Amino acid sequence: MPLSILPLNEANARACATWRYETPLDFYNFNPTEIEKNVQYFLDSSNHFYGIFEEQEFAGFCSFGEDGQVNGGDYNVPALDIGMGVCPDLIGKGRGIDYVEAVLNFACKEFDPPMYRVTIAAFNQRALRVWSKAGFHPVNIFEAKLQGVAFVILVKTV
Repeated sequence: MPLSILPLNEANARACATWRYETPLDFYNFNPTEIEKNVQYFLDSSNHFYGIFEEQEFAGFCSFGEDGQVNGGDYNVPALDIGMGVCPDLIGKGRGIDYVEAVLNFACKEFDPPMYRVTIAAFNQRALRVWSKAGFHPVNIFEAKLQGVAFVILVKTV
């Protein structure tokens, strides 16, 4: 199926804010009492959120910039930070690399970065495998100050 990256609208932002992942990915669940706050965060243009679509179906989101960073990581080297989330119903279907490649193609055209960077929770082995398959390699592991969880920073040169 062809994938496209388009601006995130309110309905898609609301869907993201209410997604519920199963353990251990429930770490990524948003606080259900802060849905409106999260919807506004997704829609704030300075956060650079976009939707990932399979034909017309909303499949996930991506972000570019500071949203992709985690407190405690070393982000001194210039790179485009990428964040990404996939609809819980689509996880484990083997499409992760397709989503990552679509996001990277869009980022190359839209931002022309010197390097790409992602920060992924160390327990999220599925995401680490997908981004590694896309050519990313780890450069740093750290413990997030707020979450107390280990994260891995991976990069890919353009």
